[in-house]
Amino acid sequence: MVAVKSHEAERFLSRDLPGFSLFLVFGADTGLISERVRAIVKALVDDPADPFQLVRLAGDEIARDPGRLADEAGTIPLFGGRRAVLVDAGTKTIAPAVESLLDGPAASPVVIEAGALKKDAPLRKVVERSRVAAAIECYPDEERDVLRLIDGEMAAAGLRIDPEARQMLVTLLGADRLASRSELAKLALYARGEGHVTVETIEAVVTDASAVASDALVDAAFTGDLAGLDAGLRRSVTNSGEAGTTLSAALRHAVWLHRAKLDLANGGSLEGVLSQLARHGISFKRKGAIERQLRNAGSEALFRAVTRLGEAVGQARRNPDLAQSLAGRALWSVALALRAPRPGGA
Repeated sequence: MVAVKSHEAERFLSRDLPGFSLFLVFGADTGLISERVRAIVKALVDDPADPFQLVRLAGDEIARDPGRLADEAGTIPLFGGRRAVLVDAGTKTIAPAVESLLDGPAASPVVIEAGALKKDAPLRKVVERSRVAAAIECYPDEERDVLRLIDGEMAAAGLRIDPEARQMLVTLLGADRLASRSELAKLALYARGEGHVTVETIEAVVTDASAVASDALVDAAFTGDLAGLDAGLRRSVTNSGEAGTTLSAALRHAVWLHRAKLDLANGGSLEGVLSQLARHGISFKRKGAIERQLRNAGSEALFRAVTRLGEAVGQARRNPDLAQSLAGRALWSVALALRAPRPGGA
């Protein structure tokens, strides 16, 4: 069984790719999924833009014709060189096609890009029990991952960063790897010529007044406040940029809530969880709203929220013109699911 935890993925990608013929890249962080898929594909073929080297398939197409995946994976490159198959898992099951593929050797390795998958998801189970396949988790960065990303990006830009500014950035980044890189690139560009990054620099570039409105909108969704959500959407999400920011904030919040809920289920105290708000970059002013969310929302509902929001973030990135609509639908979906307390909060 080869299941690569999110924090182990960088090491795996740097040294362990040879020997595997199929890679499943999945999780809640769509930006991190995209980044790791690109890294794997780059290691497998010389030119990912060449359709003869990288064949792209849709999961729904494979579900209709399961033999298509085996055919493509078994195809030997016509002109020599290296060849791979990239699959967007989609919404329909492709586990049977993947399982039959793993029965024998493949001439062309396969990379499957998927969203959040539970441990018992058929596709994940099929891949994890194979010796020639690897399932790679991609979940929002932990504090140490964000710090490593900040240090790497600042060093590459030739910038120093003040300790207070570095800690402040940790609280603002992490829900989506590509969004984090984008913010850091913007910060580096702004600070060019100054030589170092300060708290004032971050306040000028990364944070703005819209963050407060975004927090209110997210809390309205996760407390099931339909009227507040409606008013907030009308007032706050007025362009694709704001919509993308709100979706990322909602996803980050959903992931944190889900983890906190699991901590409570494992014997943690509500007071202990709430005392960690500042550490996770959450304003203490939101304590009351978050306490209601933790009491009323079940862990399964929160997992579904993580999945729904992760999908929306990915769709908004691919279709920025639809970001406002996607944000509204995703937040309404969360609010409707959480508007009433669940019995026992399970």
